[in-house]
Amino acid sequence: MSHRLIDQLAEKATTGVAPLCRLLGVSRSGYYAAAARARKTTSVCAATVHLKTLFTASGRSYGSRRLQQAMVQEGRPIGRHRVRTLMRINGLRPVWKRKFIHTTDSRHTLPIADNLLNRQFEPATANVAWVSDITYIRTASGWLYLAVVMDLFSRKIVGWAMAPNMLAELVCAALQMAITQRQPPAGLLVHSDRGSQYASDAHRSLLARHHLQASMSRKANCWDNAVMERFFLNLKMERVWPNNYANHAEATRDVTDYIVGFYNSTRLHSKLGYLPPNVYEHQMAEKQPIEVSEIT
Repeated sequence: MSHRLIDQLAEKATTGVAPLCRLLGVSRSGYYAAAARARKTTSVCAATVHLKTLFTASGRSYGSRRLQQAMVQEGRPIGRHRVRTLMRINGLRPVWKRKFIHTTDSRHTLPIADNLLNRQFEPATANVAWVSDITYIRTASGWLYLAVVMDLFSRKIVGWAMAPNMLAELVCAALQMAITQRQPPAGLLVHSDRGSQYASDAHRSLLARHHLQASMSRKANCWDNAVMERFFLNLKMERVWPNNYANHAEATRDVTDYIVGFYNSTRLHSKLGYLPPNVYEHQMAEKQPIEVSEIT
């Protein structure tokens, strides 16, 4: 007999729970234990509802670590083991698939810059070192290429551009956006791979006009730009791969929404103490003032 049946009988009887337990061959301790488990199940359901909400808000991208941090920041302390259990029970699996593929071609005779960054991915302040790269996005209307510039200090995306081709103008547009938004000081390091777009006259001239330094990865060494590679992988896993874009306009809107509305402003970043880049920059600005764009 379940504790619910005893509860139902007890409501209609005047003898209390104990006689009913004896009549039905159930110990009182067993009855109270079952009732306690039922109450516990109710509390777990409430945690599950909140967990599902956060998981959906992340675009079904958060794993147990970020979900646990998000729950804590929402004022709902919970252990990571419990989060993993609830995710397994409720089928909350991040939408991860496919691997990142390189796009740029370094087989050219254009000038190559030295690797000045040398994997120093954690500058002490903003606008000291930026990294940049190009990736592709599949749509039903053909490939759409995305060029991105990231500030290594906060991992914030400070410039981006999209186009149906990978001409030098694409990377120049992304860099120009970053320059306009951040107004960096002379000497800032802009790191990229050895792709012809980054070695082009147009890109080198843009760097020179703003007194910025070029830095390039060593040949066939993706680890020299690992932070940018990781961003592209997150973008693909969390937003691009779960969608089937009908055309370039749809993909452009969605990728822009990911960068502005999610990655820069909401997504919890483990390297930043589980803060979004915008929040991290505003907090650090109290200690070391920096120019922070209100647009991105």
